Amino acid sequence: MSDYNVFNLGDVELQSGVVLPDIKLAYKTYGALNQARSNVVVLPTFYTGDHIRNEGFFGTGRAIDPARHFIVSVNMFGNGYSSSPSNTPPPFDGPRFPAITLHDNVACQHRLLTEEFGIESVALVAGWSMAGCQSYQWAAQFPDMVKAIVPFCASAKTSPHNIVFLEGVQAALQADGEWNGGDYDTQPERGLRAFGRVYAGWAFSQSFYREGLYKKLGFETLEDLLIDWEEDHVINWDANNLLTKLQSWKNGDISNNVLYRGDFKAALGAINAKAILIPSTTDLYFPPEDNEIEIMHMPNAELRPFESVWGHCAASPGNDPEFANFLDCAINDVLDIA
Repeated sequence: MSDYNVFNLGDVELQSGVVLPDIKLAYKTYGALNQARSNVVVLPTFYTGDHIRNEGFFGTGRAIDPARHFIVSVNMFGNGYSSSPSNTPPPFDGPRFPAITLHDNVACQHRLLTEEFGIESVALVAGWSMAGCQSYQWAAQFPDMVKAIVPFCASAKTSPHNIVFLEGVQAALQADGEWNGGDYDTQPERGLRAFGRVYAGWAFSQSFYREGLYKKLGFETLEDLLIDWEEDHVINWDANNLLTKLQSWKNGDISNNVLYRGDFKAALGAINAKAILIPSTTDLYFPPEDNEIEIMHMPNAELRPFESVWGHCAASPGNDPEFANFLDCAINDVLDIA
């Protein structure tokens, strides 16, 4: 028995023009929808996340609480739960799985909310990393529906420097001789190990490593941490799935659609939602400077940097003990106003 539900979307035309048949969206709900259908909180998933990992961002007595909110935790395409290269039959299996954007993800999430639950208003969309990118996407794509967003360690458009990082980990994975253009018989283990090892250098800050904070995660040495990151990618991830989500991340841009036609400032300006943007001050993927640019064009946004040496992973549940309280304060503030 699975611990999640599946919404069958049927055949969906993606932004690329490809029609992907029989798309499935995996999700889990917590709490109950109130009579007014006004207590909806949407939590998309992050790059290596799923609905289970999202449980670290809410709970009893927290700002997002199943006792008060109807929480919809939605798995991103490519993460192995929703439609992905690893679970899609031919002719769209493996490396033939089409490019899928954050716009595609949010369009399908919107169908889930409206068709399955009759929801017309969303109190909050929030999330870490790629989930935060999707919260911007929600607010720009459906500006009259979303009341508030709290993206943390995220951006509305993937920066050139972020793209260079993504190209690097992709190249490390694809350099494995077993990769075979994505038509591998067994997972390209050496490539996945290289992917994880390179990724670890970007996930935390320079100060995190300098101060030996990896020991607080239970690692005696740097090598112990790197081996753990290797093992995580080998054991838990399909290579084509990782690259599908990586392409979604790399092409992230809330203005890349027929509504805004590449006008990034217009897309930001169209966000009506109350927004609190939370960068980690040492994030190497999504530095505060990206959010500083965004906030100049968002009419109802506030920037609240979180001081941390944990880099991007400051927001990973259980890492920086102060982050959960910081996040909950921001969410309480936007929910009080929204």
